[in-house]
Parts: sequence; structure tokens; C-alpha cells
Amino acid sequence: MCATCGCDHDAEVSIMRAGAPAFQQVQASNMIHPATRNRQREIELERDILGKNNSMARHNHHHFAARHILAINLVSSPGSGKTSLLERTLTDLKASHQFYVIEGDQQTMNDANRIAATGVTAIQINTGKGCHLDADMIHRALHELDPASHSILFIENVGNLVCPAMFDLGEEARVAIISVTEGDDKPLKYPDMFASSQLCIINKVDLLPYVNFSVEAAKANALRVNPRLEFIEVSATKGDGMSAWYNWLSSRESALNESPRELLQEPIE
Repeated sequence: MCATCGCDHDAEVSIMRAGAPAFQQVQASNMIHPATRNRQREIELERDILGKNNSMARHNHHHFAARHILAINLVSSPGSGKTSLLERTLTDLKASHQFYVIEGDQQTMNDANRIAATGVTAIQINTGKGCHLDADMIHRALHELDPASHSILFIENVGNLVCPAMFDLGEEARVAIISVTEGDDKPLKYPDMFASSQLCIINKVDLLPYVNFSVEAAKANALRVNPRLEFIEVSATKGDGMSAWYNWLSSRESALNESPRELLQEPIE
């Protein structure tokens, strides 16, 4: 992992609010570790990084659960349509729901600015040479975002189906998105991501007549990896199937709000 994904480089991570100057320039210390040829040492470093991440993820999850914040981690390859899916979702539902968004990319504010144009507050995390978000980055972003109780937080992860699968962010649910312009064997090539997700959205179904993609084969391949995985077919640009996605969100939100947890009023620590 660490010797190949880029997180062994001393890259700075930027956390910025869309439409405002950077409020924070932070070193993600849990991503800084020297590359080594000693495989045993690499394994120890990876365990240490994942252990620290999981500890912070539990902290984030407790905060979300106590305040009844539905945190959704959106993961996919680049170009699957995550941001387009978010734009339509926010535009359609913002009158009845309170949303917040954390965007993850290696560089630029492009996606956060697209989200901000919908009227929803967005934070951009630029990971530099890193190829995934981690729980500490989310924790730092939450200090600036401060999402309200009974809200929905979307976390759009860096476009990558490998490393983000290893890093729990403390989310309530993970949603894997694939598009019909990708291969229907993707769940078999990147099994960890689909094994760790609760929902798979198959996007760009309006293009099915023009591409060699079998929805049934994609579902069958994903179910081989994760027999409990749910599926929704959508076209984020045309709007097809979006009501099923909204119903899924509503069911997750209702289940979270009905859970017997005492609201946490103090800010995240």
C-alpha cells in the first residue's frame, strides 16, 4: 500500500471552504512515513497507519451517530459521475434536507465550486500526492464545516478504487459508483471496494445502447464479492432512477434518526 500509493511522500494536504481563502494548510502526519525496502518494516508502518486511521474513524463515527448525521462516503474510479450525481441530488432535495459536502481530489477546487454553486456548503480537501482521504482529514474538515444535527454529509472520495477501500472515514454507509462506460468486470478487479460497500450505483444508464456493458453481469460479479450489496441504476444527467436513490437515502436517514442515541450538543473535539 504505502510504498506504491503515494502516501509515503511528504505532501501537504489543503483543506479549504469553497468560495473562501484556504483556512488551513496542514500536514497529515499519519500519511508521512519513509519508504523502505524492508518489507517487514513496510507491513509494520501500514498497520500503524491503518490503526491510527481506524481510531480516528471510530471518533468520527461516534460524532456522526450522536448528532444523527448521515455520513455517506462516495467512492469510484475517476469519471464515474460522482459529482454529477451529487449536483442533481442536492438540487432536487436541498429544499427538504440540510446537506454538507466534503470533496476529495489531489488538486483544484473545481468540484467544491460545482457543489457550492448549488447553494450547499462544501469543503475541498486536496490530498497532493496522496490518493485517498483518511479519517484525520475528515476530522479536520469537520471543525470548519460543523454540520448540524439531523443533516446529511456527503464525502466524495478521491477517484480511485484501491486505496480508499482501506480507509474507514467513520461514515454510516459507503456507496460505490460505477458507470456503464467502464467494464462490467470492475467488481472482480477491485473487490475490496465492493466488499466494503453497502450500495452500488450503476450510473450513465442512458448510454447503455452505445456501450458494451452488461448490467446483469456487473451485478453478478459484484454479488460474488459481496452477496449483500444493493444496486440502483441511474442516469445522473437525465434523472433516470434518481427516485430510487432518494428513497434509499431516506430509509438510511430514518433508521439513523430512530436509533436511541442522545444528541451531542458540544462541538467535535
